[in-house]
Amino acid sequence: MNNPPIALSHRRELWLLITIAGIQFTHILDFMIMMPLGPQFTRLFGISDAQFGLLVSAYTLSAGVSGLAAATYVDRFDRKRLLLTLYGLFALATLACGLAPGYGFLMVARVAAGMFGGVLSALSQTIVADVVPFERRGRAMGIVMSSFSVSTVAGVPLGLFLASHWSWQAPFIGIALLSGVLALGAALTLPQLNHHLLVKDRPSIWRGIGMVLVEPNHQRAFAFSALLMFTGFTILPYLTIYMQTNVGVQETQIPYLYLCGGVATLFTARLFGRLADRLGKVRTFTMLALAVIVPMLATTLMPHWPLRGVLVVSTLLFICMSGRMIPGMALVTGAANPALRGTFMALNASVQSAAMGLASFLGGLIISRDAAGLVQHYWVSGLLGAGASLAAIAMARRLRVHGAGMGHPAAP
Repeated sequence: MNNPPIALSHRRELWLLITIAGIQFTHILDFMIMMPLGPQFTRLFGISDAQFGLLVSAYTLSAGVSGLAAATYVDRFDRKRLLLTLYGLFALATLACGLAPGYGFLMVARVAAGMFGGVLSALSQTIVADVVPFERRGRAMGIVMSSFSVSTVAGVPLGLFLASHWSWQAPFIGIALLSGVLALGAALTLPQLNHHLLVKDRPSIWRGIGMVLVEPNHQRAFAFSALLMFTGFTILPYLTIYMQTNVGVQETQIPYLYLCGGVATLFTARLFGRLADRLGKVRTFTMLALAVIVPMLATTLMPHWPLRGVLVVSTLLFICMSGRMIPGMALVTGAANPALRGTFMALNASVQSAAMGLASFLGGLIISRDAAGLVQHYWVSGLLGAGASLAAIAMARRLRVHGAGMGHPAAP
């Protein structure tokens, strides 16, 4: 049942990681571009902040449901073929977002994009875990997670530029076209990824799901993964709205927040990946999960500030928020039984998506507007996220990982 990682040359492994990072880039950008467009959506569609939160949550909740469905088939197919199929459907759904004539059609298109995008994320992480041994997985996750940095450095500012000079539909059409190009590249560069199909005496679909769900270590990993996502999404969907209404950041200045944060994380992601391999995943995660609380609370309590001060705080928020995901996801993938990793990661995608959707929805219920249109109670969302970060630290210390000292805890 414990199949070893697929052996690839260093160069082939690097190309695989870059390809996965490219796919993750479009998936992350498709989700992230919604948040800075929040003021435009509320103005153009005449919707409330809570309705916008529902639009964000629709993507994640749909991804959660599709992850549950994917658990029944993800370990039954060649991972390359499945990845390319889902990626093509994701591109079509994103194109539908760009062609949406109104709020209702856009909501349906976001549900479709989440249905395929959520499984894509889980499948990408499964492939990395299949190929890269645990002792080098921090560095590998650093490469893949740098897609977040590239999306914030180039993707979000470019998307906002297209939205401001043409229309809000332009970024989604651009993402769909780029996805088509990357799908062709993935078809040419990815090796056959069917090693998991060669395992003898594999359990049936439902027995495999049951084996994943009843394993106590998997249950702890699911809880940890949910806290990992919940921490950020209590505040991130409403960051742009708060910055423009309460802090005084102009709409034309919003891309600078993502540009500075993305440039910084582009460098720190690789650094945190190496630290995770050198110091231990739990120790590195603990440091970053504690550190993220400071910029989270500073952001949600920020008064009317000059742009330079805002950029310092927002950049620290991006660095710590994305940085903790690198050792965090290395722990999650390591906690899975290797023979059932695809099923585990599909279910984990559902857990993460549900946590993101719940956090976004709660954040929309917590905040409100006063008579002057200023956002109120955003700091409560910050406190909620800080509590989730502390709970994640406690849960990380209870995880046991495969490949780290024959299953011993991934402690420093």
